[in-house]
Amino acid sequence: MDTIIKAPQALKAKVMLWTDVTYHDMEEIDKIQSIPDLESAFCSVLGVDLPEPRKGVLLELYVQTVLFCREHSFSKEQTSALLSIIKSIHEANVETPLNNSEECFKYCRELLLCHSVRVKLDLSLSYSGPPTVEDSSVPAAVEDVTDTEAVPKKDGTSSETQQASITAAAGVTSELKALIEQEVREHMTRVSGQLDQRIKEIASQHSSALDSSQNHKAKK
Repeated sequence: MDTIIKAPQALKAKVMLWTDVTYHDMEEIDKIQSIPDLESAFCSVLGVDLPEPRKGVLLELYVQTVLFCREHSFSKEQTSALLSIIKSIHEANVETPLNNSEECFKYCRELLLCHSVRVKLDLSLSYSGPPTVEDSSVPAAVEDVTDTEAVPKKDGTSSETQQASITAAAGVTSELKALIEQEVREHMTRVSGQLDQRIKEIASQHSSALDSSQNHKAKK
């Protein structure tokens, strides 16, 4: 019987908050201290049901992820997201017997970038258009327009003036959106560069450690 081998797939990164581990799951996991109990929890929460030794290796991966998060004071949200990232990368890696290291590396990098940027905005827009007689502090752009016809106001303004005010406000909003998108892109570029540099440093450290080990064995 022929076996169909799945070719490596290009995967698209997405935000993984509460994807596999819910808030309730994290509350229960946070209460667990012993490693056997953590392994039992992951068997249930993440559906780990594999033959040994694969099961033990995968559970060790998840347990060490949680211990890492605890050591670095990760929040429930951050721990849940990291567990899903690790799970997703592992599943991508084992989905095919073919070499898909390049695809997995790119997927891992995009996932980390996707979860490394948080943009908090507190925007307050105001339009200093012609005030009305009733309340000179209320911009004309925020008056409720219920009729498309040009209805004169007490100060001589019309719906056409209101429409112009709304258009101007929309232009300001569009400019702000462009500035925000530019700032996010620049920040993503900086994070990407920092991530690439860190990956190169780790690879260099591993390579040096491997060379040192090999030289030590050769001397023996």
